[in-house]
Amino acid sequence: MEVFETTKIGKCELKNRIIRSATFEGMCDEQGFPTSDYYSFYEKLAQNEVGGIITGFSYISTEGKAMQPGQAGIDSEEKIPYFIKLTDNVHKHNCKIFMQIAHTGRQTRKQETGKDVVGCSPKKSFYFGSKPKVLTSREIYEIIEQFGYSALYAKEAGFDGIQIHAAHGYLIHQFILPSINTRDDEFGVDPKTKIGTKFLDLIIDKIRQKCGNEFSILIKISWGDDYSDKFSKGQFVNLISFLNTKMIDAIEISYGTMDYALNVFRGDFPADLILSKNPFYKTKSRFLKILNKTFVFPFFKIKLKPLKPMYNLEYAVLAKRYTHIPVISVGGFRGADEIEYSIKTKKTDFVGLSRALINEPDFVKKIKKNGQYISKCKNCNYCAIMCDTNNITKCYTAS
Repeated sequence: MEVFETTKIGKCELKNRIIRSATFEGMCDEQGFPTSDYYSFYEKLAQNEVGGIITGFSYISTEGKAMQPGQAGIDSEEKIPYFIKLTDNVHKHNCKIFMQIAHTGRQTRKQETGKDVVGCSPKKSFYFGSKPKVLTSREIYEIIEQFGYSALYAKEAGFDGIQIHAAHGYLIHQFILPSINTRDDEFGVDPKTKIGTKFLDLIIDKIRQKCGNEFSILIKISWGDDYSDKFSKGQFVNLISFLNTKMIDAIEISYGTMDYALNVFRGDFPADLILSKNPFYKTKSRFLKILNKTFVFPFFKIKLKPLKPMYNLEYAVLAKRYTHIPVISVGGFRGADEIEYSIKTKKTDFVGLSRALINEPDFVKKIKKNGQYISKCKNCNYCAIMCDTNNITKCYTAS
């Protein structure tokens, strides 16, 4: 199978073309330090033949921390020794590991961060609800510096590279989207390309400046969203064309924002679980439960996109027409034949997996032995909903 041929991301040689795509773990302490669960979680993936691992998003500052408990942080030098233990554990199994770094922007809550919620504009997130404090130019440059230092800390901790999280509605994505970015300064939307790339541009340059050209920089982007003023195919092409001018080593193509999170990963809509676990919907009021289930949830269901095999692959193919940079396609890969087909036909350079590996950490080993193997993941999305609780990420329905 071509998927198991040795290849490279930047200077990193990978034993195959399967990447564990970044997924929130909920396995760090309140200060963002890794726990034993975090170490064993990633070592188990490395032991089971994954070519490369991208960690769940790590915050670059407490201001940019997620609302979910247990997030990793790479916001200070004191954390470096704790992450060295992680990278050592992974590397001994001939597996590469990249840290995803992010700032949540408006997609968080002050109750969790202790800081004002910030954004590129005063526009509120539909889901998170807080009106953001608009970042000043000086504050934006401070965040750019924080991205640079976080990448440097990751490098010093032994990571093979980092992935910039510029997807799923987090801060960098907020600057990219004209539906959110209403600024009229240097960080606003370019009138020609109809996207805002200055913030991302300076972040990439800052990371290169601090980490050098040998260090791998990956990026994750969304090809579309669910807002009324949707991100167009033309804007996506403009974003890819911009990235093609930068020293980027791989581009991962995903979809959506956390305002409609189920459209990012797709599958079932576990209404009862959401009502009992989600911090915005859980309530003891029987009346409110009935109200949400009868009137609010049907509104969300109307907007739900179906889970189709390889549902982002079309945009990986489109991206490859406009860039020489390797592309990672994530979303809806469940069968060995789908993965091999996507690689063999050169529709993508790498395949990203998440839920298949949550359900079966040895999934890659299984498809290596059996080219017809299909994941046992039921796409129930219990693992995704439980990310909003104090529970660690795992499969809740595996037999």
